[in-house]
Amino acid sequence: MSQQPSTNNYQLKVCGLTQLTQIQELISLNTDFLGFIFYEKSPRFVLNHLSLEEISEIKHLGKVGVFVNESVEKITEISEKANLNFIQLHGDEDENFIIELKKSVKKEVKLIKVFRVGETFNFKFSIFNSLVDYFLFDTDSKAFGGTGKTFDWQILNEIEIPIPYFLSGGISLENIHQLSTINQQPLALDINSKFEIEPGSKDLEKIKTFKSLLK
Repeated sequence: MSQQPSTNNYQLKVCGLTQLTQIQELISLNTDFLGFIFYEKSPRFVLNHLSLEEISEIKHLGKVGVFVNESVEKITEISEKANLNFIQLHGDEDENFIIELKKSVKKEVKLIKVFRVGETFNFKFSIFNSLVDYFLFDTDSKAFGGTGKTFDWQILNEIEIPIPYFLSGGISLENIHQLSTINQQPLALDINSKFEIEPGSKDLEKIKTFKSLLK
């Protein structure tokens, strides 16, 4: 039995950001990853609020661009213009797509591949082990995330996870204590809709409380 790490090992990603003032406050709180959604159907579609130039000027090394079934060309263009550090693939992108993307984006840009988990987990993700830097497990939904719902985290105890991963999907102040039941602990927690006043507007006090629990 491996020893379960304490919660102070978790890094924090806040996703669905749209407001510069909130982003600056999250930076001052030493938030590890800032998530920007480049999916037009999302209520948190960042380009409805911020330009690529504005995002590029944000001084942070953990800027994550979230894409859903977008073209290699579009992802590459946005990644460069927004000066992204991470690309999160949240759609149905396969290994061939990722191989092409890796040829197109800057080498220093890290890739996160998302797996949407329903009642079971039957993905053969070993093909992605050497292609991406991180996995992310989120609750399955037609909306590609942002549901505020959790999946059964015990499913993660049934699989071997070969690279560091992010955990997403309905993480909240109410269920954070259940994270200790996961054998292989996540590198980072990805929070979004449970910490909002409305889509794209974060409840910073709630995030501060959550962050204090990670210490």
